Amino acid sequence: MKNINDNPNAKPKPTEQTDEYLKGRGAQINTPNRFLKNQRVKEHIESIDDWTEENPATVYLEDNAKSIVNKVDSPDVGMFYSMNPYQGCEHGCIYCYARNAHEYWGYSAGLDFERKIIVKKNAPQLLRKFLMHPKWECLPISLSGNTDCYQPAEKKFKLTRGLLEVCNEFNQPVGMITKNAGMLRDKDLLQEMASKNLISILVSITSFNEDLRRVMEPRTTTATQRLRIIEELSKLGVRIGVMLGPMIPGLNEHEMQRIMKAASENGAVFSAYTFIRLNGAIKIMFRDWLYKNFSDSNDSRFGVRMRGEGPIADLVRQQFIKYNKLYGLNAERWNLDCTKFRVPGGQGKLF
Repeated sequence: MKNINDNPNAKPKPTEQTDEYLKGRGAQINTPNRFLKNQRVKEHIESIDDWTEENPATVYLEDNAKSIVNKVDSPDVGMFYSMNPYQGCEHGCIYCYARNAHEYWGYSAGLDFERKIIVKKNAPQLLRKFLMHPKWECLPISLSGNTDCYQPAEKKFKLTRGLLEVCNEFNQPVGMITKNAGMLRDKDLLQEMASKNLISILVSITSFNEDLRRVMEPRTTTATQRLRIIEELSKLGVRIGVMLGPMIPGLNEHEMQRIMKAASENGAVFSAYTFIRLNGAIKIMFRDWLYKNFSDSNDSRFGVRMRGEGPIADLVRQQFIKYNKLYGLNAERWNLDCTKFRVPGGQGKLF
């Protein structure tokens, strides 16, 4: 595997953390939930009120979900349908746009998002039921459209593998995105689906700066391990690319070329990128995170919010186009094969 060395002169260095800093977590606070009328807070460290400290450990909350496949209406994310076996994500990426969705469950987009993981234990059964519906006209489904389907919970619950097994049985095409090398546990299944043109994968790489990754994406695997995913799966014939996202001015946007070059050298054949988007509660916790880690603009409009606007955003876009061409990551139009879809057992459409 071809690796890349850090440039010590071109990487931001986090400030020294205090004893109060929650190591291993991205968010350092629980932001208010906009759907709750009342909030329970500790006003002072010496308070004598009845107070029970939150459990700092990760908790898995098993749930019997009612549905697993969701239609995606946003024009910014490039997917038709998505499914997510887990809500919340232990990776703890401070910038994650999925954090706000945790508020719908009654939790905070902050620390709760990272340590209260909702496990949809009946996800494979729900997917099978969905695909059996006579009105389903096959379109690709994105696995990990919201939270990472290979976060640490997957090693225990194996729901992502269960979903892939159902898709493989039905010849249902799937797009995936991850930043966890746990994906390699399923490379046998991914290779089989790739042989039928049923799978397309993006591996998210945001920085080769380990000091930055440890505080920005605290429970993720290293960039070197993510290159390993690209290398191993590409050798098995899996169509795999690199997601540069998000690009954050002053933190990682200068690494775009190095990431694209390394990904290309390890077998990536396409790419994509997003720009930092501070929507909802993420704006509050990201500002808090910046203050605590780097003591030395947000736009929610469709079509703009994922790419940014202004001179820096334009510079990032121009770099992306240039290096796409240079490293052969042209992000060409690619269609997964929906023509092979069938309901197992020979059952045809009723209507």
